[in-house]
Amino acid sequence: MAASSERSAYVAGTFDTKGRELAFLRQCLEKLGLRVVTVDLSTSGKPSPASVHPREVARHHPQGESAVFSNDRGSATAAMALAFESFLATRRDLGGIISAGGSGGTSMATQGMRALPIGLPKMMVSTMASGDTRPYVGPSDICMMYSVTDVQGIHRISELVLANAANALAGMIAHPPAVSSVTKSAIGLTMFGVTTPCVQAVVHRLEDSYDCLVFHATGVGGQSMEKLAESGLIAGAIDVSTTEIADEIAGGVLSAGPTRLDVFARHALPYVGSCGALDMVNFGAWDTVPERFKGRRLYRHNPTVTLMRTSADECRAIGEFVAAKLNAMRGPVRFLIPEGGVSAIDRPGQPFHDPEADQLLFRSIEAGFRAGPDRQLIRLPLHINDEDFALALVGAWHEVSRTAAGARRA
Repeated sequence: MAASSERSAYVAGTFDTKGRELAFLRQCLEKLGLRVVTVDLSTSGKPSPASVHPREVARHHPQGESAVFSNDRGSATAAMALAFESFLATRRDLGGIISAGGSGGTSMATQGMRALPIGLPKMMVSTMASGDTRPYVGPSDICMMYSVTDVQGIHRISELVLANAANALAGMIAHPPAVSSVTKSAIGLTMFGVTTPCVQAVVHRLEDSYDCLVFHATGVGGQSMEKLAESGLIAGAIDVSTTEIADEIAGGVLSAGPTRLDVFARHALPYVGSCGALDMVNFGAWDTVPERFKGRRLYRHNPTVTLMRTSADECRAIGEFVAAKLNAMRGPVRFLIPEGGVSAIDRPGQPFHDPEADQLLFRSIEAGFRAGPDRQLIRLPLHINDEDFALALVGAWHEVSRTAAGARRA
């Protein structure tokens, strides 16, 4: 395998506790002809065999290496993770990265990986990979491989797993994907099962002119769209399904976190939004719903998903959250309110139909929203899945994209 002289495979981890395993990964990659850089994330202060010493990584912490080498293991690993994230941003020969470890090593390595661009190869062999990997993968394209045994020693099982991981990384580095032939500008759209007709109709009308990237609004979906916005990989958003905000406010399991929408305050991208699925909060199977919510209006969406109707107080708080985020946006804004209902099950005869709660949501957004020439709140007597509502979203997108294009020319 011909290795590029400009790109290296990085092997990162805690060499004080996982030195043999990380050295095995390095050997596998070098046998395949790749140039390898080893990076030590240890916080113990022990001597290091790695190409990059822990103190060199630690110097990239905003407060310097003294912030990393403390007497508290928890704060030391958190500080090293932050330093590693900053360290990776300075590397110009990074062709791909691999690590192996337990919970601590996985947490440190993946924080750095998550900050890397989408498409750059990232492989994490971890004891934590057979479970909830969201805290480690987040909105990134990290490949996680379960280590089967603990990452402790080189034996017949670890040899198989680690060698496969090294081969996978080497293949990704040696055979990068072809540059896409799509030249259309990309836009992000958010969709939930109960807003699918709306988003499909919008995509149908825009796909000839735009590369439409649809994100499932499951918490990480909104984060992924916003990561692409942060990276300059989308030209704007038609954020139909802001439902993740309901989970953040009410304590559901599909929150995208309190920073949802903040990327549009940092970057002047055109934004069209709506209230898609703000009538619901998500939980797992029926018996996982917290006891404090058992008296609420619940709906079995399927055997693994239980929905809870947002209350009047929650709708008011959601509206305040949305208005504050819209007010902070730097680019042109259109926010469309579907007065006839915000999801497939929020219409007459459906289980979440509650016009009073919806009106509280709409009034709360309206009360807090600061309008302007390029910032408009539009109320329409339509259901979110009506075809005319999709047409209104498309029209709003054309308006904000023209405004943004004019600002760039100016």
